[in-house]
Amino acid sequence: MHTGGEPFRIVESGYPSVLGATLLDKRRYVQAELDHLRTALLHEPRGHFDMYGVVLVEPDLPEADLAALFMHNSGYSTMCGHGVIALGRYAVDQGLVSKQEPLTRLVIQCPCGPVAVQVEVEDGRTGAVSFRSVPAFAPYPDLKVQVKGYGRVSCGVAYGGAFYAISDAAEFGLDVRRSPVAELVRAANALSETVKTRIDLTPHSPAGLGFLYGSILTDGKDGDSVSVNVCVFADSQVDRSPTGSGVTARMALRHALGQVEVGEERIFESVIGSVMTGCVVEELDLDNGDRGVGVEVGGHAYYSSKATFVIEPDDPFRHGFLVR
Repeated sequence: MHTGGEPFRIVESGYPSVLGATLLDKRRYVQAELDHLRTALLHEPRGHFDMYGVVLVEPDLPEADLAALFMHNSGYSTMCGHGVIALGRYAVDQGLVSKQEPLTRLVIQCPCGPVAVQVEVEDGRTGAVSFRSVPAFAPYPDLKVQVKGYGRVSCGVAYGGAFYAISDAAEFGLDVRRSPVAELVRAANALSETVKTRIDLTPHSPAGLGFLYGSILTDGKDGDSVSVNVCVFADSQVDRSPTGSGVTARMALRHALGQVEVGEERIFESVIGSVMTGCVVEELDLDNGDRGVGVEVGGHAYYSSKATFVIEPDDPFRHGFLVR
């Protein structure tokens, strides 16, 4: 499947049992014991540098209908908004939950926590999907950092199931619509590396999840109804979609800066022109002391292919490779 052009490979069968009492235990297990399957499924020759995927496992939260272990080019993410949108359609179409018209509701357990999902259904066909993620917040809404090669840069750090550094591309002398993607990637990576050394995110997050996932460069239109951005996450991976967890984080940051109020919706566009919507639905007081918001994100996912992958034991490249 793909959501806004961003691929999402769903493993349906053939994956070994994933051990662990909780979803975070299972995440640690696949990191330690089954990572060769991640690279086999996502890297060349079966995938590519920017491939994304998921393994479905049994949830440990009683309210969850299914649980997801999200995979990218260098590991396993805490949240994946474009993946949740795709999984919403997939779960309804595959009968993993009972189909209800006009809305089918389900809960997907992600490593960051439970995510409430709504799938539109008309005449039996699934359509648009929206989700409300875990509480979002902006622990560092207004940072000034010295980025090597670019000078002093303004940015914010916000959480939408994963932590992102968010900055106007113009701070780097770039235009998110017109600059070469390679230059945007270089700037986003430089920002990520700087922020990682500058701030400690562990006090603001559950154990093991307090790390910066990536950086989002925007067109600077933070108060406007439509804004374009590019997200560079994991190991320089470029999201083709507007990034669902990034939309959540951007709405939290905008709210913290007084640029959006409860009930206001914004539209986010990716570098390929795909869109997602974001709306702040409520303000929240969080257990960690941060002031947060609930954000609803909407988008569309589409089926693209169905495949069977073969791993021969004598294939020297059976576990994948990358050429960059």
